[in-house]
Amino acid sequence: MLQVVCAFLPAEPTQVAAGVVFGFPVGFACCAVGVAIGNTLIYLLYKTYGDGIRQYFVKNLDFDLETAANSSRSVLIIFLLYFLPAIPYGMICFFAASIGMKYRRFIVVTVLGSVPSICIGVGLGHMTLATSWIISVCVFAVLVALIILLSIKRDWFFAKVNALAAKPKKQKNGVKKCNLFLLGIVYLVVGTYFRLSGIRVKTVNKYDKPLEKPCIILCNHGSFIDFYYAAKLIGKNGPNFIAARLYFYHKWLGFLLRNLGAFPKSMFATDLESTKNCIKVLKSGGLLAMMPEARLSTVGEFEDIQQTTYSFLKKSAVPVYTIKICGDYFADPKWGKGFRKGALVEAELDLLFTAEQVKEMSIEEIKSGVESRLYYDEFEWLETRPQIKYKSEQMAQGLENILSICPVCKSKYTITTKGNEVFCEKCGKLTEIDNRYAFDKDFKFKNFKKWYEWQKQILEDEILKDQNYSLCSKVELRLPSKDGKSLTRSAGEGVCTLNREGLKYVGTKDGETVEISFSIERIYRLLFGAGENFEIYNGSEILYFVPKEKRSAVEWYLTSMIMYDIKFSN
Repeated sequence: MLQVVCAFLPAEPTQVAAGVVFGFPVGFACCAVGVAIGNTLIYLLYKTYGDGIRQYFVKNLDFDLETAANSSRSVLIIFLLYFLPAIPYGMICFFAASIGMKYRRFIVVTVLGSVPSICIGVGLGHMTLATSWIISVCVFAVLVALIILLSIKRDWFFAKVNALAAKPKKQKNGVKKCNLFLLGIVYLVVGTYFRLSGIRVKTVNKYDKPLEKPCIILCNHGSFIDFYYAAKLIGKNGPNFIAARLYFYHKWLGFLLRNLGAFPKSMFATDLESTKNCIKVLKSGGLLAMMPEARLSTVGEFEDIQQTTYSFLKKSAVPVYTIKICGDYFADPKWGKGFRKGALVEAELDLLFTAEQVKEMSIEEIKSGVESRLYYDEFEWLETRPQIKYKSEQMAQGLENILSICPVCKSKYTITTKGNEVFCEKCGKLTEIDNRYAFDKDFKFKNFKKWYEWQKQILEDEILKDQNYSLCSKVELRLPSKDGKSLTRSAGEGVCTLNREGLKYVGTKDGETVEISFSIERIYRLLFGAGENFEIYNGSEILYFVPKEKRSAVEWYLTSMIMYDIKFSN
């Protein structure tokens, strides 16, 4: 115990002495108990004194503590340190305490890590009694030589440890079979929540035959929970869904998604890994499911699909089915605060193209067929369902994150909401939203979709008139989480500019000053979170920008769309 707390004393002499005095069984037990008690004291000291004791240890460590602490290989590094001679246990123990382990895991890892070293040390001591003095001297000579060698090569060794800590862990982004048992549990949990929340889900299978595999399923994407609605129709087939790579940055969420058969895709970016996974699913006779719009609908209307998707459908030459979902957006709108009671969601499965039809059709014909089948407008759908009444005390809450211009004073970012009411910071109350998402009859717009279309037209007119039009904002840069405990982490700050040439970020990234640019050709659409951020993928890495005015996120999305379409429209 004393040896552990006195952090810079090597463990080997104590272990050898225990073997000499007590023999192997008792000596091992004494050392193990002492290690457990000493490690506990180190843990308590670190929790009590924090940075003070941290600085004390850092002076005696020759490796990058911050990088090692954030490494996905931190436990491996702990075990590796324990295997090496002349590395004081207290230093290893401190490192383990500093990476945020809970005590139960901390004590298990540190005690188990010390077991091989204790066995060697105590065993060497025991040998001095059980064997001749010549063997004992030879063994001690080897031990001393190892200690001297490590001392000489100390910088080399810790450089290797630093490299191991800094090396990104290879992502396990291959395709796994859908775990139907786990899918059943998720289905049960979500279904129970929906029933308790008063949300009805109606499914219709118009293709009343077994699905022909391999095949592709296309679903429209009005809600984050669309995967659940689709699974009600195709879950028993063990589908492999394409999902946004962002969600795989979280360790446990990524684990869940992979075991449900999903695999990551960098949306609106070149992603060879995802393409290979798609091909793998089809070649194995699987069911590939995707939301080709690749983002949530902003106002409950069909969002356009990237041309490369239609090219992929053509090359795949397999049957294509669709799941048309209606009511999902109003049940849980992109900008909203929670699910709406009284919602009805309808999902319909049907065959769109046979494999033979896909082979014979042109890409434009495939595009026309997909858009015709998947097109949806939630307001048009709601007009045919007069019985639906949504119940929520915050029906309007969050609308300010997609409605950026006041229709009265034309001011930007002055819209606020409270409950079911919409306000302008300059004009006062503007309107109120009812239980069918309609505004007051005397208001300028019938609903928020009309308002959104109006402001989009204003923005488009401004961009067409001004060749030098640009958006510029101070932003916080967030990157993928390193420890997997969250989706993203703060990685810097700077300024983002979007114009006809593309997107440019100038600022810091992990402590370095950088300039990152994306040509407009690479920006099909900037993805955005309503009132949160706008984002773009660079390979497997997401650049997640949080603007100073968070309500402007929707404007970055619209501007990227308009500028891209102006340049590449035929």
